[in-house]
Amino acid sequence: MSGHSNVLEDGSLLSRLDRGLFKLETILALVGGLAAFSLMLLAVVSVSGRNLFNQPLPGYIDWIEQAMPLIAFVGVSYTQRLGGHIRMDILVGRLRGRTLWITEFTTTFLMLILMILLVWGTWAHFQRAFDFGSPNWSRDSSLDIGLPLWPMKLVVPIAFGVLCLRMALQLWGYGRAIVSGDTSPIAVPLIEDAATTAANEAATVSGFDEETK
Repeated sequence: MSGHSNVLEDGSLLSRLDRGLFKLETILALVGGLAAFSLMLLAVVSVSGRNLFNQPLPGYIDWIEQAMPLIAFVGVSYTQRLGGHIRMDILVGRLRGRTLWITEFTTTFLMLILMILLVWGTWAHFQRAFDFGSPNWSRDSSLDIGLPLWPMKLVVPIAFGVLCLRMALQLWGYGRAIVSGDTSPIAVPLIEDAATTAANEAATVSGFDEETK
């Protein structure tokens, strides 16, 4: 996926909400990146401690388990906004006009239903782990150094909740396009051809995308 955004903007309420949510999504994606970077640092500390002092980092596996939800889930809404998730572009890319937007609306609506169910399920999973009356407010903890697990279990419904908001905005955008017949709706990821995608990826890697020219 290219880091170049193919989402159009204007001064409408939908676009303002889209940009506001994107700021939150960007922060969450940054948190996920920092979590991955932190794991690399922990690996260096653990391996160095084992080789130099015969003492690896205590609870290294526990910290990896804690970081996994941050790495795996907090960036999903950011990727959804840019249209970076795996999809059948070879099929959808052949559609045009209202047929395309109806297809996008339908698939996004089905995904939203699934994500709402996942928010409900993961929130229930968090509630089973959280207890004000327990040590560290947690009914369960990691095996090695006893880290409470509820904070990372809370991350998942929060990340999925943000994704639900993103999909709701995209449904709004697709719905407007269906009604108006607009060929370039705002607040939704537009399909790019292979040449445009390659150019955007090259610009991102080189650090000279159009916004910095």
